[in-house]
Amino acid sequence: MNLRRRNFMLSTASLGVAASMPTSFANASAVAARRKLGNLEVSSIGLGCMQMAGPIYGAQAERKEMVTLARSAVDLGVLFFDTAEAYGPFTSEEILGEALQGLRDKVVIATKFGFDIDPKTGQRTGGTNSRPEHIKQVADAMLKRLRTDYIDLLYQHRVDLNVPIEDVAGAVRDLIQAGKVKHFGLSEAGVKTIRRAHAVQPVAAVQSEYSLFWRGPETALLPTLEELGIGFVAFSPLGAGWLTGSIDQNTKFGQGDFRNSVPRFTPEARKANYALVDVVKAAAVKKGVTPAQIAIAWVLAQKPWIVPIPGTTKLRHVESNVGATRIFFSPDELRDLTAAAAAVKIEGDRLPQRALDMTGVEAPPKR
Repeated sequence: MNLRRRNFMLSTASLGVAASMPTSFANASAVAARRKLGNLEVSSIGLGCMQMAGPIYGAQAERKEMVTLARSAVDLGVLFFDTAEAYGPFTSEEILGEALQGLRDKVVIATKFGFDIDPKTGQRTGGTNSRPEHIKQVADAMLKRLRTDYIDLLYQHRVDLNVPIEDVAGAVRDLIQAGKVKHFGLSEAGVKTIRRAHAVQPVAAVQSEYSLFWRGPETALLPTLEELGIGFVAFSPLGAGWLTGSIDQNTKFGQGDFRNSVPRFTPEARKANYALVDVVKAAAVKKGVTPAQIAIAWVLAQKPWIVPIPGTTKLRHVESNVGATRIFFSPDELRDLTAAAAAVKIEGDRLPQRALDMTGVEAPPKR
């Protein structure tokens, strides 16, 4: 039996429970199973920390509450935290630095560089900056904010069209050799760029959006990662809240909510896309769980090396997300859910055009 397949079956068996069992557990056993991103072992789901820094989706959270949230997530067994210098900027990293003091040996911290942000002032230019000297300067600033002497997983946040990926990978390799970084990752990179980076410094994980609402990675990205033995970190596994069933065409997003600028969240698109929510809700009713749990469990069921990182600012949502790791799909259930979701034609792009233009792109050649 293929080793990946064997590990997947063992992992699935340890995660799954009968549909009648509770799926929210206030203890670490709920996510006791581990998954591997390359050679990096993490909890089976992580916590996306972008919203800790500001009102991306909804109201601004209090810093003290976010510190408590991160600590409570550890108690629940969520040990993989995903942040970035751009979140704030710097705020999310600072929150995690405070929250995870005394817990460093238990958790895995991933953060990202790549936007042109002054490491001292936080001033943004709006562009990218992955020049090797800038990467090293940024890494030192990250370590101070995170109150640690190493970063478990350091991603390039977006491909820099002015810097060959070989130079980026070489800079991270230098940081790894210096003991400041343990593993290298990429976010929203093109598959050719992933291969080139991996040839210089092994890539542990690639991050991109993935859910029943956006299955683009299945075409080329996931097959490439499986071939190379690279893990996949799935952000927005709940489709920016869409798959929770709490949003419909009449929902009004607050001022500053990112979804106001996303084509698939226009009222007209939401009306068309609600057919997918109906599919997820129907599956949830059959299992006696929530739509959000079905959506996360579906992502977990795709490959044993995929780790979803749902983001939230509410502890009850972390508890619900943990419950998703205890949901088992039979082969027939998984096939039927996947097919029913695929039959829904999704209206609208997943991001505004300017953001889309920074995804799946290829780095310039090394001269």
